[in-house]
Amino acid sequence: MSKILVVEDSKTQREMIANLLHNNQFEVVTANNGLEALSQAELLHPDLVILDIIMPKMNGYELCRKLRDNPDTWDINIIMCSSKSTIVDRHWGLRQGANAYISKPFPPEDLVDTVKELLKSK
Repeated sequence: MSKILVVEDSKTQREMIANLLHNNQFEVVTANNGLEALSQAELLHPDLVILDIIMPKMNGYELCRKLRDNPDTWDINIIMCSSKSTIVDRHWGLRQGANAYISKPFPPEDLVDTVKELLKSK
């Protein structure tokens, strides 16, 4: 079973994403900010991280760069999932090292399909 770390400061969004993934047979761990997520990623080495961009303590762009720069976490698939939805936001997120970018709100099947596709390619 693939392990996914969901990083989201909104409790409602975090629980919604975690439940969606759990219902699709994924093991899910959550974090509510970038610092907590960085520690969990280093400790647990999940198969994939889904992260918000606007978060306290460390934003998603910075977290993505830190994961990519760390020899222990550089190979983890990353999906940025944010309400920041312009072409520039998407471009910047992918440039920071994300494998995919999904804008909120999103159809649940889009997230699940993206997760499955990235895990299949690993």
